[in-house]
Amino acid sequence: MALDQAIRDKIIASVERGFDEQIAYTQDLISLRSVRGDEYVIQDRVFNELRSRGYAMERFDMDQDAIERHPGGSPFSEDHSRAPIVVGTHRPRNETGRSLILQAHVDVVPPGPESLWTHPAFDPVIEGDWLYGRGGADMKAGHAANLHALDALRRIGFQPAATVYVQSVVEEESTGNGALMTHLRGYKAEAVLIPEPEDEKLVRANTGVVWFQVEVRGLPVHVREMGTGANAIDAAYRVIGELRKIESDWNTKKAGRPHFENEEHPINLNIGKIEGGDWESSVPAWCRISCRISIYPGWTAQDAAREIHDRVAKFALSDPFLSNIPPAVTFHGFHTEGYVLDPGSEAETVLANAHRAATGKPLQSFMTAGYLDTRVYALYDKIPALCYGPYSENIHGFDERVSLASLKRITTTMALFIADWCGLEAIE
Repeated sequence: MALDQAIRDKIIASVERGFDEQIAYTQDLISLRSVRGDEYVIQDRVFNELRSRGYAMERFDMDQDAIERHPGGSPFSEDHSRAPIVVGTHRPRNETGRSLILQAHVDVVPPGPESLWTHPAFDPVIEGDWLYGRGGADMKAGHAANLHALDALRRIGFQPAATVYVQSVVEEESTGNGALMTHLRGYKAEAVLIPEPEDEKLVRANTGVVWFQVEVRGLPVHVREMGTGANAIDAAYRVIGELRKIESDWNTKKAGRPHFENEEHPINLNIGKIEGGDWESSVPAWCRISCRISIYPGWTAQDAAREIHDRVAKFALSDPFLSNIPPAVTFHGFHTEGYVLDPGSEAETVLANAHRAATGKPLQSFMTAGYLDTRVYALYDKIPALCYGPYSENIHGFDERVSLASLKRITTTMALFIADWCGLEAIE
């Protein structure tokens, strides 16, 4: 049932009234450096914020064995975060509405050279409509919006008339195992909303992602005799050439795929890291490239990995040097499948109505060619998985920033959505 206009107006005004506090909290989150493995402090902060509002709290660790046995689990490595998952649970007096998960991740990608930032990466600065800082857009602004959308209801004397789980996860930027761990822990609801920075649009389709490494061995000699050796770095570049052919071949398979066939380049291979050699005057004996490639929904990570492994092995047989010392392909990090959000769910209708009330515009949807935690809820919980959040620029780049006006609009949308989807009951 649609919200009463008077209640809707009160919710909109309440978001406005609490927005300065919301911005300040978002800035606090940005200032807490939470790159992979360093999320303990920020998770403590989130735990205390949720507990102070009276939510029932749980904090739990990753279960490596359970995750790696699940078809959606990604491999662990020495770099895998061991920081806990935090969940706050709201339960109403009478369960009359529909349950909901509000989820966000606190991990951020490394900032890169600080000299290339206008402001220090973890020093949240506001200039005009933009809030700068690593992880501000992706996705601490959305993380704070989850909490403050609920606060907006509380401020006018209401709470959701259904169970709401507020989940704060890690490993979204590396494996997706944090979201999967909440699934394995048994948290279930009738819909999920994740406010990633998606330009006030609903994500209709999302690619899967596979991370892998290729290590090439060479034959080291002094550079004066380099013709008698084999340069592992040069050989790695030849392997990269074959990987680019895989990328090109996969892009040709977009035909007939809704949400992908009209995209110019839906499948992207990134050579994200390269290291090798030991000495400038020695022909390098080793080179390791770390890569990320996307895959279409419906492709399993296992099938994609098998093709990558087989294609590299076949290429090596045609290379005079690599045929004798084949490169080793290993898989780490993301090993995840993509998803498509089928239109027509009641949850999407409620979100569309809330979006129109907050922005005056119809809700648009689109495909995004990157990983999103919504895949866990779409594929394994099989519930409407809504990913929708604010305008941003330069996520994963220098001077990452999020629009404050947009953040206010999506927080309003979220508060209206929660009120309509979950229903409301008065706080006693």
